[in-house]
Amino acid sequence: MSTEFRSGIGFDSHRLEPGRKLILGGVEIPFELGLAGHSDADALLHALTDAVLGAAGVGDIGELFPPSDPQWKDAPSEQFLAQARELVEGYGFHVVNVDAVVVIERPKILPYRAKIRENIARILRLTVDRIGVKAKTSEGVGPVGRGESVEVHATAMISRDAARKPM
Repeated sequence: MSTEFRSGIGFDSHRLEPGRKLILGGVEIPFELGLAGHSDADALLHALTDAVLGAAGVGDIGELFPPSDPQWKDAPSEQFLAQARELVEGYGFHVVNVDAVVVIERPKILPYRAKIRENIARILRLTVDRIGVKAKTSEGVGPVGRGESVEVHATAMISRDAARKPM
């Protein structure tokens, strides 16, 4: 019996604007700007959700949690990642690990990284050593560099017993 591995990638970007909370990885980070969006606009959890869904080939965050649906207004993005995990588990997969790069000029993410990793591990039911989160700046270039937005790039690895029926 062998194990089937699959990988997925995710990306998300949101504008920074006054009057919103800055939430990344389900952790509120004190800052004068927050991420604009229909839900809590947690770009990190959105990118991870797409990576997990993409690895299983079961759609994307916009299909499952459309911004046109009022039930997702101001919803915590933890719900999206948890439901993505549950969906792929229903196909016999489990998340092996995730990794993400948050591209943000400021604030610095490093003081919050441990808490972010712990929160993502809790949502995905993994140990913290299976969660990678890094932060980079855009060196003053483009909308991210001007402090107008945040981008997140993410990957996910999932696996299942290869003897299990394909989807």
